[in-house]
Amino acid sequence: MRARASWATLGVILSAVAVIVAQTVDPRVGTWELNVAKSKYSPGPAPKSQTLKIEVAGKGEKVTSEIVSADGAKTTTEYTAEFDGKPHPLKGSDSADMVTLKRVDTHTTERVDSKGGKTVTTYRRSVSKDGKTMTVTVKGTDASGKPTNNVVVFEKK
Repeated sequence: MRARASWATLGVILSAVAVIVAQTVDPRVGTWELNVAKSKYSPGPAPKSQTLKIEVAGKGEKVTSEIVSADGAKTTTEYTAEFDGKPHPLKGSDSADMVTLKRVDTHTTERVDSKGGKTVTTYRRSVSKDGKTMTVTVKGTDASGKPTNNVVVFEKK
């Protein structure tokens, strides 16, 4: 019996260590600030500012995005989702109500936003090897149905 209990305890410990290592290795975790000058918005205009806070949440992430638009309007969106390819609720967005995540590799993830089951925007997020810059390629449609094709650059704070 003791051998089984020891193996079970070891399994729990190794699982906990794996979660801790994943949390410390993920270069996307942290607070990111938009670099407007390095970003390209089509169509424009670019927002005045954007801050992303990315946190580990179980086998996924919790993301809070605070945007100040070109006209000064403030918007906050938030989701908590796993990298399981399944839709999870997205709060605060006019153009989407669900988010689906997929991990491509340690530095790259894909996010698909949908509304009413229809894909509206795809994000490919890549962190530089030094972990200081995240480039997000955004393709889809905005809340009014206009096509978007943005390259958004964030710097880690």
